[in-house]
Amino acid sequence: MIAPMTLMKNYPKAIVACLLLVCLSALAADSSKPLTLSTRSRVETSKGSGKYQVVNKTVEWEPKKTAIIICDMWNQHWCTGATERVAEMAPRMNDVIKEARRRGVFIVHCPSDTMKFYAGAPQRKRAQEAPKIKPPADVSKWKSLNLAREGPLPIDDSDGGCDDQPQCKQGGPWKREIATLEIAPEDAITDNGEEVYNLLQQSGIDNVIIMGVHANMCALGRPFSIRQMVSVGKNVLLMRDLTDTMYNSRKKPFVSHFAGTDLVVEHIEKYWCPSITSADILGGQPFRFKDDKRSQIAFLISEPEYHTAETLPEFAKKELAFRGFHCTFIQADASDPNAFTGIEAIKNADLLVVSVRRRTPPKEQLELIRQHLNAGRPLVGIRNASHAFDAKPPDERHDSWSTFDVDILGASYQGHYANKPPNSPATLLSVVADAATHPVLTGIPAGGVRVTSHLYKSRNLAPTVTPLLNGQLEGTSSIEPVAWVNTGNQRRVFYTSLGNPEDFQLPAFRRLLLNGILWSLNQPTPPR
Repeated sequence: MIAPMTLMKNYPKAIVACLLLVCLSALAADSSKPLTLSTRSRVETSKGSGKYQVVNKTVEWEPKKTAIIICDMWNQHWCTGATERVAEMAPRMNDVIKEARRRGVFIVHCPSDTMKFYAGAPQRKRAQEAPKIKPPADVSKWKSLNLAREGPLPIDDSDGGCDDQPQCKQGGPWKREIATLEIAPEDAITDNGEEVYNLLQQSGIDNVIIMGVHANMCALGRPFSIRQMVSVGKNVLLMRDLTDTMYNSRKKPFVSHFAGTDLVVEHIEKYWCPSITSADILGGQPFRFKDDKRSQIAFLISEPEYHTAETLPEFAKKELAFRGFHCTFIQADASDPNAFTGIEAIKNADLLVVSVRRRTPPKEQLELIRQHLNAGRPLVGIRNASHAFDAKPPDERHDSWSTFDVDILGASYQGHYANKPPNSPATLLSVVADAATHPVLTGIPAGGVRVTSHLYKSRNLAPTVTPLLNGQLEGTSSIEPVAWVNTGNQRRVFYTSLGNPEDFQLPAFRRLLLNGILWSLNQPTPPR
């Protein structure tokens, strides 16, 4: 933006006035425009089942009724690794709070145990002088793990969570918030839950976004943080890419530090609040630590029949997380089965896994899928993927890809054999003899596996397709390929027409899917 004094020197006053009016109008428009946030939560499929599915939902929050609370982004931590990760994420966090502030969001800096440093600062006084309002719950102290509401944390942080080797000596070296985060005149500074509540009520704020560290400790338990803000009735979101955990990867569940953070975020999404990413405020891609070198797998899920919104996350948690993969689950928005929330994650995906049935995404979303594939990056398709995008578009903004099965999977889907539950015929699997040594078949029985997925008709396999498994309709002579790889266009594609919930209970199917994913990423499969 051109400075006003520069305008005054070089342009007539009338023009300057008009330009300033335009700028002020633009700022006013931004502050009145709602924040559009792509939230992710995990909802139990049925009470007491212990099984959860990812639910994506787009919400709109009024900026003036929204606050960002920055938790314990100290200048120094007793753990060297934690200090380095805070410093690494701080520039992105500063960009978020600048943009949010510009749009009218209230920013509250909460670096615990450092209020002496800020004594006398106007932002500190603002918190201290806010009218006192009695909260509906006690927000004066730490709120510990609540086993009546949440399960135990998914990581063992009993040693303090330092991931350095050797571990750092514990202490309290923090003196202030990291200087990278700019504190504006209109912000507030406090580490007191009651003061935070007073500030929010004074400004009529119902919505709170929590960012900062550490997700398994302070971001959950501080008097101003997730558990407390939920307890006083605020709408709470965690900015999941701008957080970290205190987790030592040499402790249970023995996953990478960054996978440990993902597990804690999943815990928060299950029991406390949904999450968003910094991309919801800034656009572009979410923040990622430079040392997080895990292969990125994006799961695109939207089908109502086979419950892969439940089975695939569970599979990823048990079969992929400990192997060092970072898994993102992209699902249809709750209000529009054709539009995928968070689909931008495909841009950074090393592998795309598709479990979609007859959807017609917005054109720009389908283009992201095409770009992934046109770049030669791999794909794994499960069951309905053979007819993922072949429905009629509802309007000109959406698009179909009726030849996806032929173009990408390398075969033509031509329906399925009669399916009349509960007595529909089972499918008997057998290894294709010529492919018995293929890596995807490592550990797969040569025959005798019986699955309940009704048999698909997959015809006209491309020359670049290698069939791996056949399926025979029980009691008949009908045989169809049910798993294959396609290496056309210098791309690795694995597809299986199996994948109903019962299949996911079978070791042979789980091994097949794991092998297919590893092969697609050009990684070795585990030995038999």
